[in-house]
Amino acid sequence: MGANSSTSKTNTSTSTSTTQSNSSSYSGKTLSGVGNLIKLLPTGTVFMFQFLNPVVTNGGHCNTLNKYLSAILLVVCASNCCFASFTDSYTGSDGNRHYGVVTTKGIWPSTASDGVDLSKYKLRFGDFVHAFLALIVFAVLALMDTNTVRCFYPGFESAEKILIQVVPPAIGVVSGALFMIFPNTRHGIGYPVSDDSTNTSQTS
Repeated sequence: MGANSSTSKTNTSTSTSTTQSNSSSYSGKTLSGVGNLIKLLPTGTVFMFQFLNPVVTNGGHCNTLNKYLSAILLVVCASNCCFASFTDSYTGSDGNRHYGVVTTKGIWPSTASDGVDLSKYKLRFGDFVHAFLALIVFAVLALMDTNTVRCFYPGFESAEKILIQVVPPAIGVVSGALFMIFPNTRHGIGYPVSDDSTNTSQTS
């Protein structure tokens, strides 16, 4: 009897630890997937959404006005994610960092650009791919936000945990594959700038 009891306790303990391990594994994958997705978005836009969304949705307890405000915030942030994909920066002849919009001929406006070949910053097909991916990624993060779910489709909240576990990693894999085909070397508005960003952009 003692041996059977000990074996039963051991099996129970093993089962519990396995369940906890699986839960932590799912959580880790979810956080990793979300983290990788956020890297594809302008940090300023993500911060603005995360800061304002609880306010405009009233913590998920929306009335008609809250829904309108939340919808406006979603549209503005999504538009900014797309717009940022068509911006870039360069170090001008004055030694300062300058931002502009990429065009078919280069980057505009081109202030303090003496000695800088701005034609190498011209618009590329990959920019449209990046803009589309940024829009999709932001939609996934924004529409699965707890406050957004409770505001627009509260009955969907019960299935939210499953989607959060599955969708972000899936989108991350697809986005990662497309970014390998169309690597993003731009350092536009809202994106971090490295010391060699000018050389990287020019050689792409």
